[in-house]
Amino acid sequence: MRVGVLAYEGCLAAEIFVLTDLLLIANRVADGASTDPFEVSVISASGTSVVTAGGFSIGAQDWHHDFDHLVVPGFDLVPSEDPTTRLSLWDREIEFIRASEARGVRVSSVCVGAYLLGEAGLLDGRRCTTSWLYGTDLASRYPGATVRTDSLIVQDDGVTTTAAFTAALDLATALVREHLGDTIARTTARITLAPENRTSQSPYIVDSILPVEHTQFADDVGSWLVERIAEPYDLDLLSDAFHLSTRTMLRKFKDEAGESPRSYLRRARIRKAKRLLESTDLPLGKILGHIGYQDPGTFRRLFTDRVGMSPADYRKRFRNGGAG
Repeated sequence: MRVGVLAYEGCLAAEIFVLTDLLLIANRVADGASTDPFEVSVISASGTSVVTAGGFSIGAQDWHHDFDHLVVPGFDLVPSEDPTTRLSLWDREIEFIRASEARGVRVSSVCVGAYLLGEAGLLDGRRCTTSWLYGTDLASRYPGATVRTDSLIVQDDGVTTTAAFTAALDLATALVREHLGDTIARTTARITLAPENRTSQSPYIVDSILPVEHTQFADDVGSWLVERIAEPYDLDLLSDAFHLSTRTMLRKFKDEAGESPRSYLRRARIRKAKRLLESTDLPLGKILGHIGYQDPGTFRRLFTDRVGMSPADYRKRFRNGGAG
């Protein structure tokens, strides 16, 4: 399989090297084949060195279309930044991506590399993902796409998109599994300590740093709910506190926050439960008392649905800053 990894000015070098090096190791694990199963090239418009986001140069070959799979890494982007100006610098790369897909080349992106695919028109009518931090903006910028922010990898009709940064490992492992089978993919993953069979980025989402448009009313209502997080949800009491009818409360909060007060409170409770699971040894029953739930079974189902793993598994992975 011939893989081209597109290097461009300002891209994230690690997302290139993670993929190229893991495929190199997969070639070694598959020792015995007459030729290397993966032939990997780093390519660029200039065909010479490219200055990456970190400020150092990496070598690249002249780009061409003589490969089976094109991988587009992400670039340095902060949530408050509008990527429009930056994307305008990569018109040649975007056209190259578009032309590659038109020739039948499979195209994948890592993290915010999805923006370049979006500019090339490859996300229209397709399901896709990116880092959870940029999912809302990606969906707004490319309304023809269906953005699955909870997913780690999304494949749709020859186009694959992935979540942030280390998802390059998951993409590379998926390529190995697809072309060399599960045994070699598993061995490669274990040699490199790459995560195996991750399917969701939901456990990693930090609601508090998601970009949101604040309004005074929604903020005040949210603060009122969080201050009473351990108490039962009471719409009548909430509405009375703000001198509104229940209907007006629901409508106004939904207009400004994009969700109901109950949904907001549920997310706040999940967020606090995650913090307590990470930072304390409190049993689940005690944690429920802190967040206003009584039935452990109901909460476990809700937590698993929202976070992608059970409370016990979440604690095991993230307790004291651990990762898995």
